[in-house]
Amino acid sequence: MLQNYKPARLVFEDGSVFYGKTFGYEKSVAGEVVFNTAMTGYPESLTDPSYSGQILVTTYPLVGNYGVPGNEIKDNMLRFFESEKIRITALVITDYSSSYNHWNASKSLQQWLVENKIPALCDIDTRALTKRIREKGCMPGKIIINETDCDFFDPNKGNLVDEVSIKEKKIYGNGRYKILLVDCGVKNNIIRYFLEKDTTVIRVPWNYDFSREEYHGLFLSNGPGNPQLCTATIENLTKALSDKKPVFGICLGHQLMALASGAQTYKLKYGHRSHNQPALLCGTNRAFITSQNHGFAVDETTLSNEWVPLFKNLNDGTNEGIKHKTKPFFSVQFHPEASSGPTDTDFLFDDFIKMVKEYAG
Repeated sequence: MLQNYKPARLVFEDGSVFYGKTFGYEKSVAGEVVFNTAMTGYPESLTDPSYSGQILVTTYPLVGNYGVPGNEIKDNMLRFFESEKIRITALVITDYSSSYNHWNASKSLQQWLVENKIPALCDIDTRALTKRIREKGCMPGKIIINETDCDFFDPNKGNLVDEVSIKEKKIYGNGRYKILLVDCGVKNNIIRYFLEKDTTVIRVPWNYDFSREEYHGLFLSNGPGNPQLCTATIENLTKALSDKKPVFGICLGHQLMALASGAQTYKLKYGHRSHNQPALLCGTNRAFITSQNHGFAVDETTLSNEWVPLFKNLNDGTNEGIKHKTKPFFSVQFHPEASSGPTDTDFLFDDFIKMVKEYAG
């Protein structure tokens, strides 16, 4: 069993320093430091492409106690992960459990991190660390191991979507209804949901000209970084919105929908990364507990007269969804496909497929 922890430190761009021990791969790295408040789901979080370029801090104190599942393949995807590899730059936790026990565990978290060359720190006061991020906002940081320094790095200045998106078209399933999925860093569970709905999923790169494809519905995936850098996607989507084919967006896809409609986006102070964000369905008293992972948001005051808000975050009032008044277009900021989080908004997939069936005839 791997152990042999060494002293290391997390340094923020503002000079703040947090001291801990390394239990992952021993390499100094830099990225944007963000926090997640989920109690479980670290295999899913670590493989979520939306965390690309980020040093992930988990606020739940104990991590590693149920290990990491194996690489079982189902529907041409890794069954227990959200992508084919770990996407975070590094992991920061309070207590690492070197002993693990779970029915489908194949290895320890430490083994998995080392195999994938991902640094990780434990024995960090993550409550103090999270408080600092809440006060100062997400900011560049770096993990220094073996006194090997590195430069600070802000991943939001580069096109992270281009790094995580598929490079060639890929097809899943053989259902009746064709869903064209624009991959900006899609989570596997989104594809799994669609495959349960009698669909064929046509997955294409983020900058793919999908006007040449035949499909019944267009889906815009989640992904990392600044949506305004996805200019090719926005241009292609703007053309698609002149048609009447159903369009559904999640997370980054929601922000891209807004940008293509003429609205604006902005960076949140520290983002929403948790399994417990309350979202109100606009025009009703119904609230849903949602899973989220994003650092940017839609400015709903910039929506045109053709669009209306669909959901609203009850914690900070930020926009959580939009829909077109007359056409079958809608998007949400949260993740209705979430696992291990709540799944009480997965009805949105059914709503989209209903629109697709009505369009297909």
